[in-house]
Amino acid sequence: MNAAIDYSCFTRDEDGRRSLYMQVDGMRCASCAWKIEQALAAHPGVEARINFSTQRLRVTWPDSVPPRAANDFAEEIEALGFQVAPFDPDNRAAAAKAGERDLLTCLAVAGFATAAMMLFADALWFSRDLEGASRDLLHWLMALIAMPATIWCGRPFFRSAIGALRHGRTNMDVPISLAVILANALSLFETVRHGHYVYFDASVMLLFFLLIGRYLDLKARGKAREAAQGLLAMLEGTARVLREGRPAAVRIRDIRPGDILVVAAGEKIAADGVVLSGASEIDTRLVTGETLPRAAVVGDRLYAGMINQAAPLQIEVAAAADDSLLSEIVALMEKAEQSQSVYVRFADRVAALYAPVVHVLALATFIGWIAFGYFTGPVAWEEALLKAMAVLIITCPCALGLAVPVVHVLASSQLYRQGILVKSGAGLETLAVVDTVVFDKTGTLTLGAPQWLNPHVLTGEDRRLAVAMAAQSRHPLSQAVAAGGDEPLPVIVTDHPGLGLEALYAGETVRLGKGTWLGVPDSVDRSMELWFRRGAGPAVRLVFADVERRDAADTVAALKRRGLRVLMLSGDRPAVAQGLGIKLGIDEVRASLSPVDKVAAIEALQAGGRKVVMVGDGLNDAAALAAATVSMSPSTGMDITQNAAGFVYRGEGLKPVVTAIDIARRTRILVAQNFALSLVYNVVAVPAAVFGLVTPLIAAIAMSSSSLIVVANSLRLKLQRV
Repeated sequence: MNAAIDYSCFTRDEDGRRSLYMQVDGMRCASCAWKIEQALAAHPGVEARINFSTQRLRVTWPDSVPPRAANDFAEEIEALGFQVAPFDPDNRAAAAKAGERDLLTCLAVAGFATAAMMLFADALWFSRDLEGASRDLLHWLMALIAMPATIWCGRPFFRSAIGALRHGRTNMDVPISLAVILANALSLFETVRHGHYVYFDASVMLLFFLLIGRYLDLKARGKAREAAQGLLAMLEGTARVLREGRPAAVRIRDIRPGDILVVAAGEKIAADGVVLSGASEIDTRLVTGETLPRAAVVGDRLYAGMINQAAPLQIEVAAAADDSLLSEIVALMEKAEQSQSVYVRFADRVAALYAPVVHVLALATFIGWIAFGYFTGPVAWEEALLKAMAVLIITCPCALGLAVPVVHVLASSQLYRQGILVKSGAGLETLAVVDTVVFDKTGTLTLGAPQWLNPHVLTGEDRRLAVAMAAQSRHPLSQAVAAGGDEPLPVIVTDHPGLGLEALYAGETVRLGKGTWLGVPDSVDRSMELWFRRGAGPAVRLVFADVERRDAADTVAALKRRGLRVLMLSGDRPAVAQGLGIKLGIDEVRASLSPVDKVAAIEALQAGGRKVVMVGDGLNDAAALAAATVSMSPSTGMDITQNAAGFVYRGEGLKPVVTAIDIARRTRILVAQNFALSLVYNVVAVPAAVFGLVTPLIAAIAMSSSSLIVVANSLRLKLQRV
């Protein structure tokens, strides 16, 4: 462990327990994460959870344990062969990009070396009478290409294997590294002594196909690292806080409870708090999803991420950035991401048996052939070693490793052509088995912005006046009027926060705002209306609505025909949400939900055995999107929400939801077929290698052919129409 780092300084209090977040490097498969969790959980009261996608470890323990325990945990992880550091998302992202570039370079070199090696291998293979100096020359040329290529391209596998062996454990990279080293060592030995057992091409080809699978896996996992970074970015930047009676700029992360925030009109609220002075209207769409702003007066609770629209406010901070609603949403997202990796971890634990089984099988093959020679005639140790290497190579789970990512790449390409971006390979797997679709309302089932429904009630100069006044306001209803398209008139507008707009035109007072402000008797619900009055003329009612997307009802009906249960979870008022649900044919509608309520509703459905796909577009949906089995977001949604979602779709319609489910179901069938093909390959190929029926080159070709068969089967996805 780095002696300069005291991890006790990075611990925090969470619900009466100490917690520590660490970055763990050196994990090559999810079974590594499982080993770390099991080692730490062996201590009484200690809980450890790793998000393998972000390589972030969270350890919690009782307050009764001394703070120095944090350093003990770090030392224990490093004793297992991994590197740890305090979690830093910026450094993690930079390291991930560097690792991706290095892996891509290795892949490119291996591909070039494989193509070059095949030129010499073909000459040796098809020219059986090639002997003497000509054959030796080809062998030396192959060695000059293969030796540096394998040393360079094999680094990801060699480093992993050495790190595992150094700490008394094995992983999948150990037999792979052993086969490559033995193949090159024996080939070089045979080249020096003018022998025939030269298989440089087998080792290079093996590395090339393995690097393809590793790069595809790295790209898929890299997408998951973006999920919470957008939310965390909202906790950066500066805000204005009263210091000695004067506003001063401070970092958002340095804001503490009791500080007084000064929030001007148009600024984002930096921390959770209570209004001390001022009255304004607050855009809550990022948090609640509501289309219309809410009035805020002294004593109202506001949350980080909301936007002050109308007038300056002073807010007493109630929670620091790390304890804000945004931080709670990030924690919920990370918890959900960890819970989705159960099946992946189970598969990796099973795959962890691969290394010891293959080593035993290869050793048994070598000893068996030497022993067999005593009964049937001497068997050269080189030949026995080649048969053992063939076992190491032919049992490489390359086809099994490509069974899922190849289909997912093809499915992702097909979905992209349909306007759907796939951000999670695991999302395709889970989308195929969902039985429940949960929609957010605002911005998902609806367009997310009010539409002016009766522009005909204003004509001529009155309409141009209304457009001119509305263009100078940020209120969503005013923006809907301003979008009317008429050429505005030059007027000077006075904004009356919470009431409306006023202008003087041709000696007449013109008002656009609330009915009560214009002297219109109050009614039951004025949430989606404005009133316009010019001078002493009559007040004219302007009606608005957040209209549903054009194919929303058809999409809901199509989902029901596929046997899916459809629900709506909304932060909007019950009357509005219920009305839309009836119009679209959604029988289950739940309204007035906070972000935490939405997560609870999703978890309740899953606890009842439902597999849920969540479709939403707002900050209030980010945690629910991460908590769902799989999630989708329109491209018009927030960047943060799109990062949390497994799928992002373009366009104004909802048809992509149905399209994605249909393609995911076909993808699942092909993945199952690929696994079956991989199983058949191993059942046939492994015994053939053990009984000496294949050489290392044939083993590499067979291994590569199994991958090509898997790819060819996956290509059938492109033949099916959407």
